[in-house]
Amino acid sequence: MDLLEEYRRATFFFESGDPLGASKLLEPIVEAEPHNTAVRQLLARAYFNSAQLNGAETQLRALIDHDPSDHYAHHVLGRTLERAGRFREALPHLRLAAAMKTQPDYQDALRRVETWLGKNDAA
Repeated sequence: MDLLEEYRRATFFFESGDPLGASKLLEPIVEAEPHNTAVRQLLARAYFNSAQLNGAETQLRALIDHDPSDHYAHHVLGRTLERAGRFREALPHLRLAAAMKTQPDYQDALRRVETWLGKNDAA
């Protein structure tokens, strides 16, 4: 298997709106190249975009274990946990991402989860 060619195909699938197809192509590449963060990140995004939240969480936690300062992995993990309804678990990752990098979508996600938790804590 030509891993680079498969990665390019997976990227094309992902960018063409087929994250499920991309994930199928990326899984064996991550298995063959477990320390390749670019491939693992694309697989996490493909899982997230195809609502395979457990898979996304696994890949994102591996990225964070490898590099705890990866603000993007923290953000997407927070979004993954938010999407799964695990708001309390999402909050620390969203806070870290927002503190590490000033990015409007990081701030929006953080506010959204803080608001949700605030409304539900008050009830």
